[in-house]
Amino acid sequence: MFYFDKRTQYPVKVESPDPIYARMLQQAIGGIEGEIRVCMQYFFQAWGARGPTTKYRDMLLNTATEEIGHIEMLATAVALNLEKAPTKAQEAGAADAIVGAVMGGENPRHVAEGMLHKTLLSTGMAAFPGNSDGLPFDMSHVYASGNLAADMYCNVAAESTGRVLAVRLYNATNDPGMRDMWSFLIARDTMHQQQWLAVVEELGGKEGNLPIPNSFPQEKENQQYNYAFFSTSHDGSPPPEGRWTSGPSLDGKGTFSVVQNAPMGEEPVLGPARPDSGAQSQQMG
Repeated sequence: MFYFDKRTQYPVKVESPDPIYARMLQQAIGGIEGEIRVCMQYFFQAWGARGPTTKYRDMLLNTATEEIGHIEMLATAVALNLEKAPTKAQEAGAADAIVGAVMGGENPRHVAEGMLHKTLLSTGMAAFPGNSDGLPFDMSHVYASGNLAADMYCNVAAESTGRVLAVRLYNATNDPGMRDMWSFLIARDTMHQQQWLAVVEELGGKEGNLPIPNSFPQEKENQQYNYAFFSTSHDGSPPPEGRWTSGPSLDGKGTFSVVQNAPMGEEPVLGPARPDSGAQSQQMG
């Protein structure tokens, strides 16, 4: 069960409406780095969480609910950037090198006009649950494995890429209100990265969690290859030395080594095609 408050989680103010920036904000709503993704990810992880304690489920539910507030903030920011946006904002955006770079070389004026057309016709000058290209968020990047440690590492990755996007969007605007909003959202990304890593540490850290799942008996692994880095160079030259090529493994349960990758199996030989497979008669033997 959820409750709501009419007020936003943090102030959302726009001094100079910018339809180009509104389109960019959509990536933070419905992109793979966006808030819908992490919100749904944390909810489904929580709803499937098992264990002798409910504290991890409760933590996930609290953070997932917080993310709903972030979606609301960003949707409000999109609407405010589209509200009464002057045409000159589109023209100014075309000369902005930062916007041009972020938009991947597209003509910002065309981008702005496209955004105005979509939001006017489909959403009434409001945000929509999709990315900056107008593609709807389809939940394909929501990861909830049922393994708490695996999910926490997925969450760290999600918050890390989300913070990268947030920093880029902070740098892509000079609007004081938008920068203030992003200063808050970036701070929350910082906390959430720490939060998920704290769970990993509480579960036993690298030594206690790795390899995931830690419930599978490692004696059933092929002991020759479970800590070996495969070098796939065609001439047999060794790979550059790194933490992963020698010395004790991070979980303390093995020693890193290097193995020159070479075929260990046979060339696959398949049987003839089935008579009812629609293949050529020559394939049927």
